Amino acid sequence: MSDIGYWSNGMSTREIGRETRFEFGKNWNQFIKVINESRILEAEKSLKTMLEIEDLRGKRFLDVGSGSGLFSLAARGLGAEVHSFDYDAQSVECSLELKRRYFPDDANWVIRQGDVLDVDYLNSLGKFEVVYSWGVLHHTGALWQALENVILLVAQGGKLAISIYNDQGKTSLRWAKLKKFYNQSSKLLRMLIVLAVGALWFFRSALNRVIKFKNPLPFKEWADSKKDRGMSVWYDLVDWVGGYPFEVAKPEAVFDFYRKRGFNLVKLKTCGDRSGCNEFVFVRENRES
Repeated sequence: MSDIGYWSNGMSTREIGRETRFEFGKNWNQFIKVINESRILEAEKSLKTMLEIEDLRGKRFLDVGSGSGLFSLAARGLGAEVHSFDYDAQSVECSLELKRRYFPDDANWVIRQGDVLDVDYLNSLGKFEVVYSWGVLHHTGALWQALENVILLVAQGGKLAISIYNDQGKTSLRWAKLKKFYNQSSKLLRMLIVLAVGALWFFRSALNRVIKFKNPLPFKEWADSKKDRGMSVWYDLVDWVGGYPFEVAKPEAVFDFYRKRGFNLVKLKTCGDRSGCNEFVFVRENRES
């Protein structure tokens, strides 16, 4: 598939050793300590905006790679019947903790440990009106297989909402090397790497404002400006620096991939030529007679 613009390290999550794979669940376990009503409302708002809906009542919502569980919680709050799964056992525990806090003993929110690369598991789940996977599939070590597999889960006429890291060519390759190095480093060195990247991003933002004849934002205001989707600047930064396996794709490659498989792109938000995620919402063509 090299003709549609992507690269892969050729290794699935199962083949990447613990000394290299980022502990996503460990990071989310810290994040859920700061989840509050304000963050939940922001998460609900982001789902409404991305999916262009007011609520999810009467819809089955699948959270593929649920992470902290915040967006499963938001979908449940919007009225959906929610199924969450994650490969990482600690991430599953995070979702279970949020369910215990906000929807205890709720039969309409099911949480399991599962693997998006396991077709037998996916086939056991059935179909969903909304399949949501934000910033997940590029961490499997088998991005294009994961993109293929989620098709099994989308109902006819249903929506597939995903975000995938932007392909920056050689810059992406350098990030992959840094992420791998991070996960093989000591705890102290990891902290220093995160702080260095955070400082670089903050000062780059300040410089850009100066170039545009604007006053640089104080750090707190800059950090607050990055708290979209109810997330945390710090824990997002740790996730970005450490997130390995790591793969990327050009937006046109993702578009072409799903167009050929009977999906129509209804919403696209790109990050331009910068690091970050391109966001897509596809609708599966209804081919039922």
